[in-house]
Amino acid sequence: MPIKVVTLSEAFKQLRFVSDRRPESTAEDLAGVFSELSAYRNGGIYIGHYAGNSEWERHSEGDEIVQIIEGSTSLILLQEEGEQRIALSAGQLAVVPQNLWHRFETPEAVKVMTVTPQPTDHQVIKPAFSQ
Repeated sequence: MPIKVVTLSEAFKQLRFVSDRRPESTAEDLAGVFSELSAYRNGGIYIGHYAGNSEWERHSEGDEIVQIIEGSTSLILLQEEGEQRIALSAGQLAVVPQNLWHRFETPEAVKVMTVTPQPTDHQVIKPAFSQ
């Protein structure tokens, strides 16, 4: 099998930027905003370019790696004691533990790359904490 080489700057040029991502955004609203660069283990490597807020999500089959390529975002983790906010900016990486509900608040544009296991659970309304 040949090795796949991806140039991130070129991959990001193929994306459509959306400035008002919302938890209620539909697949049609976000068409072209995200792209899968490659399949990887039980999920994939993805990129996105947006501003706004995401829905809650969690990954039951593994940890998620989040790498900020350009811009900044707040990663909100749902912990037993409440929400934990982590500020992330270009060049920073975070590992979100398996099964931990999380979301993103991004007032200005961000370019992000993730290594995301599947399946992914999504929820618009804040979920109850569970381990």
